[in-house]
Amino acid sequence: MLDLTSGGWGLAMLAAIAVGLSKGGLAMVGIISVPLMSLVMSPVQAAGLLLPVYVVSDLGGLYAFRRDFDARVLAYALPGALLGIGVGWATAAVIPVRGVTLIVGAIGFAFAVNALLRKDVAGSPRSPSAVQGSVWGGLAGYTSFVSHAGAPLWQVYAQPLRLPPLIYAGTTTWFFAIGNWVKLVPYAALGQLSVANLATAAMLMPVALLSVWLGLRLVRIIPPLVFYRLITWGLMLVSLRLIWQAAHG
Repeated sequence: MLDLTSGGWGLAMLAAIAVGLSKGGLAMVGIISVPLMSLVMSPVQAAGLLLPVYVVSDLGGLYAFRRDFDARVLAYALPGALLGIGVGWATAAVIPVRGVTLIVGAIGFAFAVNALLRKDVAGSPRSPSAVQGSVWGGLAGYTSFVSHAGAPLWQVYAQPLRLPPLIYAGTTTWFFAIGNWVKLVPYAALGQLSVANLATAAMLMPVALLSVWLGLRLVRIIPPLVFYRLITWGLMLVSLRLIWQAAHG
């Protein structure tokens, strides 16, 4: 088990809560987990520590959303996501995480500003597209591999589809759950699933699973318009945090 201070354990618990909430349907919350843990360890170690927490939390999310997802949206996005994960694995030693973090933050910020400046925040629903699904799914898969930061890029593809909140949350949960299970292989090959990381992750899993339930409850009671306003503002705030993180190392 990792030797964390009391403050480090506090950050770890907050990160686990964020992971669980994201699997309960509040996808944008999860992106703060790695930045939180990066305050007390390297981003690479933080990503390795939190991947098992994500995988176990996925089980709760998949059960909760076992009937609430859009299969066509997933079918268009998953092949690109798997390719993106493969590219992340192949380039893990040469691509700086800082640069990827900056790109993700800039794209997410631009999308959020555009959505908020439009008179109709909800907008007109867009039909799922194989091309857009492949592109944004691939970018989300790549950035998810690097730092579990795929949510803003997934958002660019999925939010304009205007799926009902439960279907949106379920589709997002299934997308990242499948990606996380695939990521176990390259993460293990790169040595990021150490015994110490796994033991520490096991201590965080109950907290994350309880937070899945809390996220699910919140998604079920939030009105659709409020839901999309919240995730747009959440995207902006998280994107600004990523830009700040990239700028300050």
